[in-house]
Amino acid sequence: MIYLDYSANTPADPAVLEVFVRTENSFGGNPNSSHPAGLAAKEKLEQTTGSIAAFLEIQASEVIYTSGASEANNLAVKGIARAQRNYGKHIISTALEHPSVSGPLTWLQEQGYEIDLADIRRDGKIDTDHLRELLRDDTVLVAVTAVDSELGVIQPVQTIAEIVHRYPNCRLHVDATQAIGKIPFSFSGLDTASLAAHKFYGLNGSGMLFKRKGLVLDPLIHGGSGASLYRSGTPTLSLVAALEVALRSSLEHLPERYERVAALNQKLRDAFSRYSSVTVNSPVDAVPHILNVSVSGVKGTKMQQILSEHGVCVSVKSACSSEGTPSKAVFAVSRDRKNALASWRISLSHRTTEDEIREFLEIFDRCVKELAL
Repeated sequence: MIYLDYSANTPADPAVLEVFVRTENSFGGNPNSSHPAGLAAKEKLEQTTGSIAAFLEIQASEVIYTSGASEANNLAVKGIARAQRNYGKHIISTALEHPSVSGPLTWLQEQGYEIDLADIRRDGKIDTDHLRELLRDDTVLVAVTAVDSELGVIQPVQTIAEIVHRYPNCRLHVDATQAIGKIPFSFSGLDTASLAAHKFYGLNGSGMLFKRKGLVLDPLIHGGSGASLYRSGTPTLSLVAALEVALRSSLEHLPERYERVAALNQKLRDAFSRYSSVTVNSPVDAVPHILNVSVSGVKGTKMQQILSEHGVCVSVKSACSSEGTPSKAVFAVSRDRKNALASWRISLSHRTTEDEIREFLEIFDRCVKELAL
């Protein structure tokens, strides 16, 4: 099997699994309890949260643990919209967003909120001039992705933050799921931002929402105490400890991992350039971890199926998207529905080997020839 779907899920690092088990065995108390076992767990939780905050260059009080980025995105989008409803019900987002952002926006629209989508330029980046045109005094939220999961386009988040914060009642949420651990990322100027551990060799079911100090959200979960006022429930200390290890490793090794992935990405781009039927949809300045491709005349789902039969794992759109519809991200960039339907995604890791890339390209070549393209 050749696994080329690391943007959907990464295998847990052995060190992450080891600390999860050790923490689970060492701390049996509930961090919300006031007895010695609970106080020991609470102390460990606070210590680990401080370490995570230091890695991300934020404050410990700005950390909210969640079950993943989907919950974090829902908490931010719904929580901000509800908390700001007295100032307005206008929200701006883009066609590039993950379903865990676009889904809550659709839900809010059904509750009477007005949703506008900022235009996407042909290079995949948000049209900031159009964003300025859309912003109004009753705009309460702008929700954008830092790196979109289909094309890998890096958005100008800091520029967007400067534009948004000219409106005092407007908040900025950034889905940073595909950015953390892949590229340098700053939380400066953001109101909320989400991440998920399983995108950088942590555990599934573990995520985090950055919430700027002083910002008020309406919580999704009510009742019971927790590590944060905004997320009730017993904190899962072992998951927090595992997140800290995964985050530390990904940030410490980010430069060399990036360079390795960039070299693999270039090999693929060079190989695909030899096919007249192949279009590389990801712009050259996208993150190298994501490479979106279309083969003319072949639906992305069909190409995925053929490659799967040869033991190659790729994806069509993001793993959480519905099937049978064109990629909104690819359509926004190419303006070509057929090309968007034909698109599929390769996502790479520093763990991807040269042999895997060579074997994949041999399989791809056979598939293209079988399809007589």
